[in-house]
Amino acid sequence: MKKSEVRSQESGEIHFRKVAIIGVGLIGGSLAIILREKGIAKNIVGIGRRLKNLETAKKLGVVDSYTQDAREGVKDADLVVVAIPVASIAEVIKEALPYLKKGAIVTDAGSVKKNIVDEIEKILPDTIHFVGGHPIAGTENAGVEAAFPALFQNRKFIITPTKKTNKAALQKIKKIWEIAGSEVIVMGADKHDKILAAVSHLPHVVAYGLVNTVSGINDFNESIIKYSAGGFKDFTRIASSPPEMWRDICLLNKDAILDVIRRFQKTLKGLEEMIKDSDGEGLQKEFEKAKAVRDGLKESKLI
Repeated sequence: MKKSEVRSQESGEIHFRKVAIIGVGLIGGSLAIILREKGIAKNIVGIGRRLKNLETAKKLGVVDSYTQDAREGVKDADLVVVAIPVASIAEVIKEALPYLKKGAIVTDAGSVKKNIVDEIEKILPDTIHFVGGHPIAGTENAGVEAAFPALFQNRKFIITPTKKTNKAALQKIKKIWEIAGSEVIVMGADKHDKILAAVSHLPHVVAYGLVNTVSGINDFNESIIKYSAGGFKDFTRIASSPPEMWRDICLLNKDAILDVIRRFQKTLKGLEEMIKDSDGEGLQKEFEKAKAVRDGLKESKLI
């Protein structure tokens, strides 16, 4: 063991000789920048499908090297971070498992947890440690060029351990995200998926649906969407998010998302009836209730 590594351990810090980032986009790229800036990783290898994005990551100094072969990239890695569309996470980890060294830690950044954790724990040997995680952060932009180190500052990071999760690995992942500036929260995968279905997945589904509804109105001899202003722009910003990613999220967290869609439909139906009945008092009460919740979030600096 090198003297620098001994000092690092004695000071309570963490250090990895080699980190493999599978998916060097907004999330993976931002974390890679932090790992480098904070001296947590000595060597970072980027792994992905799009060669141009990997070349850009190398050019920007986000990674030291890159490969399109996950099996090659994870060799000798102490830490493997998987930040790709959720439907591919378990499959990619399964492919990489035979090439991981004993004691390696694998973690992910998927927005759906139960399905992923269950699939991985079925195939995970005792010598490899998996810690499921999800940073509650992001923008509508994608690719390594969108990455920036402040992305996770004052955000939440949820860890979803099970009885099988290695405690030492859990603490290391927790420490990484605390260094990144996140508030780390530990909860079960089921609870995570139900919460995220309401506060993240439903808003994206609604945003996509709203854009398609408005753009599909052809009552006139022109597209009316060009008349949209600030409200439409602010509300639908997340409809610019990667469709592939949100397709996968919807399919993997289907039951929880369907539940909140039904709840939203019930609320929307209530508003529809109030408008139909010219119930101004009822509408105002509903709007005031929503405004109070939204203003409270703003005042508490939760959004």
